[in-house]
Amino acid sequence: MKQFFKFMFASMLGTFLTLVITIFLLVMIIAGAVMSSTKPDTTIPQNAILRLTLDTPINERSVNNTLNDLGLGTKQATGLYETVNAINTAKTDNHIKGILLDLSAVPAGMATVEEIRNALLDFKKSGKFIYAYSETYSQKAYYLATTANKIYLNPVGALDFRGIAGEVMFLKGLMEKLDVQVQVIRHGKFKSAVEPFILDKMSEANKEQTLTYINAIWKQMLTGISQTRGIDEDQLNKLADNLTGYTPTLALKEKLVDQLIYKDQLLKEIRKKLNLGENKDINSINLGKYATSIENRNEGFNKDKIAIIFAQGDIVSGEGDETAIGSEGTSKAIRKARLDKSIKAIVLRVNSPGGSALASDVIWREVTLAKKEKPVVVSMGDLAASGGYYISCAASKIIANPNTITGSIGVFGLIPNFQKALQNKLGITFDKVSTNKHADFISVYRPMTGEETNIMQQDIERIYSTFIGRVAEGRKLAVSTVDEMGQGRVWSGTDAKRLKLIDDFGGLNKAVEEAAKMAKISKYSIRTLPKIKDPFVKLMEQLSGDYQDTRLQAELGSYFTYFTFLRKMANADKFQARMPYELTVY
Repeated sequence: MKQFFKFMFASMLGTFLTLVITIFLLVMIIAGAVMSSTKPDTTIPQNAILRLTLDTPINERSVNNTLNDLGLGTKQATGLYETVNAINTAKTDNHIKGILLDLSAVPAGMATVEEIRNALLDFKKSGKFIYAYSETYSQKAYYLATTANKIYLNPVGALDFRGIAGEVMFLKGLMEKLDVQVQVIRHGKFKSAVEPFILDKMSEANKEQTLTYINAIWKQMLTGISQTRGIDEDQLNKLADNLTGYTPTLALKEKLVDQLIYKDQLLKEIRKKLNLGENKDINSINLGKYATSIENRNEGFNKDKIAIIFAQGDIVSGEGDETAIGSEGTSKAIRKARLDKSIKAIVLRVNSPGGSALASDVIWREVTLAKKEKPVVVSMGDLAASGGYYISCAASKIIANPNTITGSIGVFGLIPNFQKALQNKLGITFDKVSTNKHADFISVYRPMTGEETNIMQQDIERIYSTFIGRVAEGRKLAVSTVDEMGQGRVWSGTDAKRLKLIDDFGGLNKAVEEAAKMAKISKYSIRTLPKIKDPFVKLMEQLSGDYQDTRLQAELGSYFTYFTFLRKMANADKFQARMPYELTVY
């Protein structure tokens, strides 16, 4: 027996020591990953080119994913803010001689693409070169490539140039098959966010608004391409209709590209441009490393500061995160900037399809308070629609890109009823007792009564009236005018400027310049808010949350968008000020 306990104790001790060593090694690996994510090697070589691939989703700003350093995450993405700053810095950086756009697909919205494109056009003014190369250009990639001095295409590749389409997924048939009743209350004939649940195709009103804004976006693209490639807009439309880009020789003949070459031939062209020998290595630095190397150049130590507050994603109650605008988290950031005497102006960067009407109003209040003390300039990204416009309308000035999608001033409520689905499909029924007439109001296990529907409609009308009142006050317009252009209708940035929903065109840098001008300061440093979480804390969250989404996205592919849409709607507040759907440009 003594021998038994001896061996058991030795075994337990060995297991314990193994566990301790494993935990120690894991902590060291994590610490190493965190350290490497905060202090990477960022040496910029001489006589180098800056290489842009832009093949990962471009968020408003970079968010470090420590899982990448452990081999568990996806490819690290560089945010729009850092991307534009990198291009602007490269313009005057003696180390950087040119830019290579090594493009294929560009997973970003059109306003984001426009902002990067404008930065590239400004870069060219320095006299430095831009070369673009791809085996297959997506439409957005080609739009960026048209800034280049030379556009190269693989001899057996393709160029996707065919116009813009807006595609919507409809769930009415699915709801009927599942016996799920969708109860909808809305204000605004264009408030089409509920259409996927109650129709099997787009309404005429929705078709009208969608065609209007995608035509405006397409017009902006045609104008830009025409100016840089010297091709008439009518001719560009013909080339799109004929799918000319899918035949490389025709793309070359019609001057969509400059040369059909392979990658090794491209490298030869770059060596020639850099005055390098035939077998000399080309010094290059990718966007992520270059952005990291210059991240402290623009911070400075000026006494005066401008705060850039990033608001990206659905608008929800609570703290929010890098993918959702939380009413508490965003309000805290605005309040912090308002109370900080060293911050002379605020730039609120909005990229949101909307969300909770209540959360939107909470943020609107903080913007209103901030504007009383210092300039607040809103910079709109791809989307600032519905709730996204709600939180923007009180600003001192609103700046957007022509391709920004905004407006959608309207409100809706959507209450599912699963009674028949549970009873007919699963045999589940519900019964109740209650103390009052409406104790189970907004239950998802029974249909609403006529009285309850009327109460909901009154709430919707009240919220809509508040919404258009906020817009009228902020934009100095008559309530009747806002109501006429509202009704849930979506507008492009081009139309929004005509309707006085925005003040001027431009990107984030233009908004910062305007804020400085309004604050009457010439030297300032930038402070970004909300503060990005500590890498170790973020790692723990990623292991529990982001990691699952990353793997789910890998499994679902393009259908992940539809999954997230359904998940958002399932968890949404009862009253929503939300963009109707995501525009797919392809």
